Order: sequence, then structure tokens, then C-alpha cells
Amino acid sequence: MSNPALLSLSDMAARIRARKLSSVEATKALLARIETWQPKLNAFVCVDAEEALQAAQAADDDLARSGPKGPLHGVPMAHKDMYYFKGKPAGCGSKIRDGWIAPETSTVISRLQDAGAIRLGALHMAEFAYGPTGHNAHLGPARNPWDVARITGGSSSGSGAAVAARLTPAALGSDTGGSIRLPAHFCGVTGLKTSYGRVSRANAMPLSFTLDTVGPLAQTAEDCALIAETIFGADPLDPVTAGMPGWDREAAQRPVRGLKVGIPKSFYVDDLTPDVAAAFDKAIKTFEKLGAQIVSVELPDQTLVSAAALLVLAVEAASYHAPWLRTRAEDYTPQVRNRLENGLAYSAIEYLETLRWRGPALAAHVAAIGDVDLVLAPASREVAPRIDETDFGGGGNAEQMVVAVTRFMRPVNFLGLPVLVVPAGHSAAGLPIGLQLIGRPYGDETVIAFGRAFQQATDAHLRVPELMRDAA
Repeated sequence: MSNPALLSLSDMAARIRARKLSSVEATKALLARIETWQPKLNAFVCVDAEEALQAAQAADDDLARSGPKGPLHGVPMAHKDMYYFKGKPAGCGSKIRDGWIAPETSTVISRLQDAGAIRLGALHMAEFAYGPTGHNAHLGPARNPWDVARITGGSSSGSGAAVAARLTPAALGSDTGGSIRLPAHFCGVTGLKTSYGRVSRANAMPLSFTLDTVGPLAQTAEDCALIAETIFGADPLDPVTAGMPGWDREAAQRPVRGLKVGIPKSFYVDDLTPDVAAAFDKAIKTFEKLGAQIVSVELPDQTLVSAAALLVLAVEAASYHAPWLRTRAEDYTPQVRNRLENGLAYSAIEYLETLRWRGPALAAHVAAIGDVDLVLAPASREVAPRIDETDFGGGGNAEQMVVAVTRFMRPVNFLGLPVLVVPAGHSAAGLPIGLQLIGRPYGDETVIAFGRAFQQATDAHLRVPELMRDAA
């Protein structure tokens, strides 16, 4: 058998359940890759190797004795260092939380554990999840496995890098303003930004309580569906999930023939680099071949929706961090502290008016797309820029660069829509290109169905970074 670490989450889980692969074998394979590539990528903040091997052996013993605990029995995974494990440190990419021990376990982690998953360690992230590139002055930058001089995207930087490098078969990220989708695009993996309210955020580090969402990064849409089926559903610890349904497996496997794909006339298609534009055009043709109907859509002014998301994020982040801003302001990096302090400049009226506009803005979006099932859009205008180009402490035009590469992210956060980013090709320099499959409200299963169909017809998601393949 080839290196087990190269298996997708779905394949690894199926082989372990069928006892064709032991949890110990899978864990050792992943730990070997981590040992080789962690110094190059800086994707992990901690690796619990001994505990992971002990848990893997226990999983193998339990499987032999009483069968699988759940669909993820014995599967080793690592997650963004903002998902709390009771009794484990959760630094959240910060100096302020360095050494802090979680008193409880995140609901999503508990659900993965109940399904049989085991812990490999914790993954790099932007400071308090408030950065889109993968820079972190406390931890050093995470590095892209396709080119270690380039950014991973953030704030789920370690999740994107580790999944792309096959150091974990899947990882949880969070998406408040693009923090799953940007790493998925830049690192060449599949990432699901879930509908607001369908996944519990309980006992996970908050950033913006009306925008935060939890979701997976993995190799495939099928892998994301496997995670989604495990973590979706109501949780009394997170009131926004009240009445939300669990995962609908049948809807996530529906055929896409006859469904409608909307192509934006503006905003998402403006000022694309030639590589991204070519990948976008090719994807449109792929969906046509799959039998989808391609139609043009004129979306409401997305710059206004994006500005609304920025305002809400700024105010809510500042409100959460206000006690530390008063007592430990020097322990933030200047960039994060400045972003947090910007949120103090808005009035309560401005904030509440923006929240009140959320419903009308969503209604206008739904009216604009009509009966379209999916809006197809690039994830960013370009491929991953270099780390030095996007370092705010390095001078130059880093701010303009970051604004440009994140421009397509925030509207869907304000609207609460589900989005799947899928690998759709590579640039002339061999860097990944991702596309956004933007769903209707609560249409998470539909974006997965489109992602499955797209990945059955394409192979960009199967490519492994050259450095990683050499180390297999």
C-alpha cells in the first residue's frame, strides 16, 4: 500500500473501519510527514505524538473488540488552535492566551471524538483569527507547501498548509471573513464555509458573534461532507443553532444536471489575473458539460455588503477584546491591536443600523439570483503572493496587496451564505487556484453536491505539492 498519509479522509476512514489499515499505521505515517515538514511549513503549534499513538492503539483494540465507534473511528486529525480540548492549551495564535488551559471541549471537537476521531495536535493560526495571510509575529508565518516563500492565507493558516501537505487528512477552520476559503484557495484544498447557525461555535474562540462560522478543510468535497455530517445540528450551548437541521446526506449527493449556475456580471469577475480568469472560464465549461444551466446574474452592490461585514466584524471583535485592550494592549501585535481599536470608532447607531440592514441585504441577494442554485465565483483575483509582499511590518504596499487578494471574501459572511471552495487548476508557476461555489441560504448540501460533481470531472484536488510528494 502507498503512504497512508496521502489518503483522503474518506478513504482513510473507510480503510480503518474495514481493518485494511490500522489507526496506528495511519498515525505513524502522518507523524513521519509532520516530523519532516513541520520545520519547513510551521503548520503546527504542538504535536501530541505520544498521546496520538496511544489513542490510535486504543482505537485499534476497540475496533477489534466491538467494531467502529463511528464513521471516523481511529482517524487522526489536527485542528486550528482555537478549538478547545479540555485540559489542553489553546493559545489562539496569541501572547495573551499563551499557556491558557481550556476548561471545556468545543462542541465540534466532542462530536468528532464521538465519531471516533483522535487528536494529532493543534494548528497554526493568525493572532486571535484576525488576519487573512498566515503571518503571526508570535509564532512566525505559516508557509505554503507549494512554495514556502508564499502565504497560506489566514486565519486558518495551519489548517490549509497541513491538509495540502498531507500532514492531516482534514482540519477544522473558522470563517468570519474568508478564513477557511482563502487558505483553501492558496493551498489547493477544499474548504467549506458553512451557513451561519448550522454548526455550533460553543467553546471555540470567538471573533465576531454574528459572523463566525465553523467548517472543515480537506482534500475533497466528499471529505467535507463527512465532517459536516458529524458536526452539523443544533446545540443548546450555542443558541443560534436552535432549530437548525442536521446534515442531509441525500441532498448532498444529488445530481447537478438541470440545476442553474449563476455567473456574476461584475465584482467577482473584475480585474482577475490571466491564470485565475482562465481557470474560471474552464470551470464554467466543466459545469456546462455536467449538464448545469449557465446564466448571468447581476448581484447587488457587493462593495456595500463587504463594507457592512467589515463594520460588524470591527465592532464585535473590539467588544470581545475590550477588557484585554484596557489591561494588556501591549501584548497584541501592532496590526491586530490597530484593527481592534478601529472597532471602537463606530457608534452604537452605526452598528445597529448595519445589523438591521442584514435582512434586506439578503432579501435583495435572493431576489437578484432568482432560481439560481449556485453562484460561481473566483476566491481571489490572484494566486498566493509572497510572504514578504504581505508583511505589514516590512513596508511597501502590503496593505494594498492584502485588500486586493481578500476582496471577494466578506459579502457572503454578512449574508450568512454557505460556500465551498474547490481547487480548479494551477497557475503557470504551479500555484493553486480555487473557486467559490456560493449557495443559497442554508444550501450547504447543494454546494457539496456541486463540489462532488466538479471533482468527479476534474483532478486539481488530487495534486500533491512537489515537496510533499518527494517526502512521501
